[in-house]
Amino acid sequence: MVVRFPRLFTSFLLLSICFASNAQVTQGSLPDELELNTITTAVPFLTISPDARGGALGDAGVSTSPDANSIHWNPSKLAFMEGSGGLSLTYSPWLRNLVGDISLSYVSGYYKLNRISTLGASLKYFSLGEITFTDINGNTIGNFTPNEFSFDVAYGMQLSKNYAFGMAIRYINSNLTQGITVNGQDTRPASSIAADVSGFYTNDDIQLGDYDGTFNVGMSITNIGAKMRYTDNNESDFLPTTLRLGPSLTLDFDDYNSLTFLVEASKLLVPTPPIYKTDSTGTIIRDANGDPEVLAGRDPNVSVVSGMFGSFTDAPGLVTDIDENGNATIEQGSVTREEWREINWSGGIEYWYDKQFAVRMGYFYEHPTKGNRQYLTVGLGLKLSVFSLDIAYLVGNAQRNPLANTARFTLKFDFEAFSQQNKEEQ
Repeated sequence: MVVRFPRLFTSFLLLSICFASNAQVTQGSLPDELELNTITTAVPFLTISPDARGGALGDAGVSTSPDANSIHWNPSKLAFMEGSGGLSLTYSPWLRNLVGDISLSYVSGYYKLNRISTLGASLKYFSLGEITFTDINGNTIGNFTPNEFSFDVAYGMQLSKNYAFGMAIRYINSNLTQGITVNGQDTRPASSIAADVSGFYTNDDIQLGDYDGTFNVGMSITNIGAKMRYTDNNESDFLPTTLRLGPSLTLDFDDYNSLTFLVEASKLLVPTPPIYKTDSTGTIIRDANGDPEVLAGRDPNVSVVSGMFGSFTDAPGLVTDIDENGNATIEQGSVTREEWREINWSGGIEYWYDKQFAVRMGYFYEHPTKGNRQYLTVGLGLKLSVFSLDIAYLVGNAQRNPLANTARFTLKFDFEAFSQQNKEEQ
């Protein structure tokens, strides 16, 4: 795998291997409908579903029943964990059809502090394989293995029988260039500290006809933290701060069969790229300070908090006309329409037989103008007395997802079941 470095952010986009490509919209392009305007962030690996169960349910998990991987989806679910503790290990090949040395690994665990509170921790490691760096003339600079990782500590506490609150603190490190100099600009690893806040509601006293049920609602805001900077200049990138919200309903048909339905909405709480003013040649017009002038939308160079709150109303919308002074006319309702298009939807079904064997299916939808990730997922689960195994498979399609036709595996270990088994053997 050979990468040339004409400029720094070429390497950043290549090495991050984000889920979708980003196209810039300019004043010279006035379509009949909104053009591609994908939101991109630093360290997109933080948004990848790290476990096979969530991966099989269309990348959803904010309201599913608690397990050892709840830290990623919703830390508050840890408060309702059963047992004294557990451990989970996941391995996900990446771009398996192209290269064989890129992968995502995830390990998470929890420990029950008392009846109402649980402590958890996790480590996510994204290896981008070995890359040969070359200059613009093709001369080899050296070999390097870019990588990114995050380490979390999470806490979940029950506020009542039905409600729980959770939070997590995360350290993030992204080393993509090994500090090489690109066009006279020194690069460096980027790091940040982020936090998650979440809530969870569960009610297992639901009765639907002749069936008992459990109704859950989950909400989380993840990766709230400082921007990432890979150079000493003023350019920095937002973390993928994400809002997740969704319900799930489990129906117990009898002592052996149960079925869960879930829906989840997610949205990046970062600025939407605006439409910039351009001259007759298509070159972006800049002001006296060298900053690009915005034609529609808002300047994305804002603080993290401003970016989060402004992310609900900052879409540029559809430009229908530009007057002689360079001012744009925005189609009525197009801003709201674009904001709705920034919401991603996941849905899944999970069937359990005798609480030992599970079959899962899910679907993920992202609007074509916002990245166009749309895919079907399937998976299986097997629970033994001490160990559990989950498998997820993403069905390939025209969108060519990096995980297409790839199986992901999660192995879980239950500490309390292991201790009980030892006691019985003795």
